Amino acid sequence: MDFNYSDKYRKLGQNIAYYRKDRCYTQLELAELLDIDRSHMSAIELATRGASLDLIFRICDKLGVSEKELFDFR
Repeated sequence: MDFNYSDKYRKLGQNIAYYRKDRCYTQLELAELLDIDRSHMSAIELATRGASLDLIFRICDKLGVSEKELFDFR
């Protein structure tokens, strides 16, 4: 993870958390749907760990959002 982009990772994590909560998923429930550890999901949302594009695409599919929506930083 390139720390030069830490603000973008933080915003991405916030968007994932926003859409997850909006869909009424806990971190554990979404992590299980994605076949990852809850701690991995938490680290992505807290921007302490990056996510592969494959995982980003799976997150979008499970949350029912487009990639554009997920990367539309407010």
